[in-house]
Amino acid sequence: MALQRTLSIIKPDATRRNITGAINALIEREGLRIIAQKRLLLTQKHAEKFYAVHAERSFFNDLCSFMCSGPVVVQVLEGVNAVEQYRKVMGATNPANADEGTIRKEFAESIEANSVHGSDSKENAAIEIAFFFSDMEIVG
Repeated sequence: MALQRTLSIIKPDATRRNITGAINALIEREGLRIIAQKRLLLTQKHAEKFYAVHAERSFFNDLCSFMCSGPVVVQVLEGVNAVEQYRKVMGATNPANADEGTIRKEFAESIEANSVHGSDSKENAAIEIAFFFSDMEIVG
């Protein structure tokens, strides 16, 4: 099986609680490698551009405001079937429905403050990674 890459964002609720390391430990324990990482404070403009696919949805403005409410940690993860693997590690969007041992079950505060974002397809992973990282910043 070929290696894939996916984007991970550790959201403001998690960075505020200083649990980035605990989340990364869970990611690495599940066989994914962190091959790029940086801490950012998104502007409203950047959040709106990143989440533009959701622009028509009722939660769009709240999501963008939340993502600008504090620092985020953006990461490129690499592993076998990385997109699917990371989505399993994250757990369901609603932490009440997430499996035990997943990031959202362990750390999420609510559906909105659910601690992490992950790409939902290989195609979106490539787009999302390019949004935050240049090739020079990704070291496999």
